[in-house]
Amino acid sequence: MTTAMMHSLYLTGRSLRILRREPAYLAFTLIQPMVWLLLFSQLFESVTEIPGFGDTSYITYLTPGVIVMNAIMTANWAGTSFIDDMNRGVMDRNLTSPLSRGALINGILSYQAVVTVAQSLIIFGIGLLMGARYDGGVAGVLVVLVASTLLAIFFAALSCAMALLVRSQESLIGMSMFLALPLTFLSSVLMAPELVPGWVDTVASFNPVDWAATASREALAGATDWGVVAGQTGFLVALALLMGWLATRAFRAYQRTV
Repeated sequence: MTTAMMHSLYLTGRSLRILRREPAYLAFTLIQPMVWLLLFSQLFESVTEIPGFGDTSYITYLTPGVIVMNAIMTANWAGTSFIDDMNRGVMDRNLTSPLSRGALINGILSYQAVVTVAQSLIIFGIGLLMGARYDGGVAGVLVVLVASTLLAIFFAALSCAMALLVRSQESLIGMSMFLALPLTFLSSVLMAPELVPGWVDTVASFNPVDWAATASREALAGATDWGVVAGQTGFLVALALLMGWLATRAFRAYQRTV
């Protein structure tokens, strides 16, 4: 095992231990996606009666969408740990220690991946209890977990990069929410593409949130088009790798302004 990998695993464990010592935040992290699923499934249930929606139930349609939306919302806070480390002087000590810049980013991203998978499995379970059906079976569920995790990694890396650049909790939160909400609503997370304006559907084709939602629903469908799943997932892999690299490079900008 390489030194960088050992450092990454140590930092991942550090983040998980911090989460374990915050029972209120841990409970909120697990309950929040269930609340979203319950609220949105009741609020938009009648859209299935609109011609063009399809013959699937709304809870079946919504479940992978909530998993994707939850991945964004949770990952958007990833950079706040960097802000906390900056304020306490921990970041500067880390950067002068043998820890690699990649390990600092990988620790956050690995932690975010673990949280995303745990939350996604909870949403799957609640959705099943509410009547959702996953015709894609285990393979479909695994694709959803992969797609949502890749999306979470992208947004977590983006959040970390922004934290290193703006170095302000308020600015980071504002920028994160400014990106998350429009990208969520400019996708098929909550509404079928056939029922949205044409320009929204066009924008969605360039939206990573829609890539994850499309790959997830296609994988859970009875007759899965694996070409679509592979294409959308491939885009997410490329985007996550690119953003992870950019987040690591952002340490240079941070050090120039210290």
